Order: sequence, then structure tokens, then C-alpha cells
Amino acid sequence: MTIKVGDTFPQVQLKYIPYDSTDPNACKSPQILDTKTDFAGKKVVVIGVPGAFSPTCSIQHLPAYVTKCNELKSKGVDLVVCVSGNDFFVMSAWGKSENVKNNIIMAGDANGDLGRATGLSLDLAKVGMGSVRLTRFVAIVDDGKVAHLDIEPDPTDVT
Repeated sequence: MTIKVGDTFPQVQLKYIPYDSTDPNACKSPQILDTKTDFAGKKVVVIGVPGAFSPTCSIQHLPAYVTKCNELKSKGVDLVVCVSGNDFFVMSAWGKSENVKNNIIMAGDANGDLGRATGLSLDLAKVGMGSVRLTRFVAIVDDGKVAHLDIEPDPTDVT
């Protein structure tokens, strides 16, 4: 069942590599982002995409949020999290290539936990991208509740 506005955002643990401004090329140890504890009391924008470095995600989706990140934060957003069905090392590399710095947490959902928990998983095996990916979506999560949700109607149309 797909999440909807008003639902509690499901608890999953995602991993990410923190950005280090003193050594941007460093590859730190992965950290856990727990969607229950780390979203509690915060307004969070969660961006879901099928794959890091994919053309549509790299040309249209992520850059738009990088550009608007400060505007989102000025409107009360505490965290912006980009999640993909890649591992956290790939997400870290993608964040570096897109100059995300520490503005957006680039988290991996390589096991598909978030996709399954939200009902937003996507099977892209037929195009060679694996059977457990996220569909493109954006959710605004306010203190653990889904306040807004946009889901791309046909993600296979632009992948």
C-alpha cells in the first residue's frame, strides 16, 4: 500500500556518508539516518529517485533541489534528503559530482527498505537497473507525518 498525505512516514534506517568541508574528497564512515528519530520534530523534504547518475535524475531532479535548497530551508525545512536505490558510496559520489556539499543528505536505499515501506518501489529490471528501485517522488514530512506527496505518474517514461 502506498503512503498518502496524513500517514506516518515509515521508519527505516538509511545510510549516508557525511560531507566533510575540510576534506571534500574524504570518504568518511557511513552514518545511519533513522526516519523516525531523525525526522521527529522536524520538517523534512524527502526526494526519491530511481538511480544516481541516471540522466533524468542528474539533469532535472537533483540540480533543481540543490538550487532551491536555501529557499526551502528559509521556509522552515530542517533537512533535505535525497534517496535512491543505490548504496551510500554511490550516493556520496553523486552528491560530490553535483556539488551538493552538506545541503542535502544523499542516502542510499540499496536494499529497497524505504521503497517497500512506502509502497513507492519500482521494478526497473527490464531496463537493466535492478528490481528494487524508488519511483520518483517528493514528500514533505512534518514531525513524522506526510504533509505533502507528489509521485511521478509514469517513471518509466523518462528513465
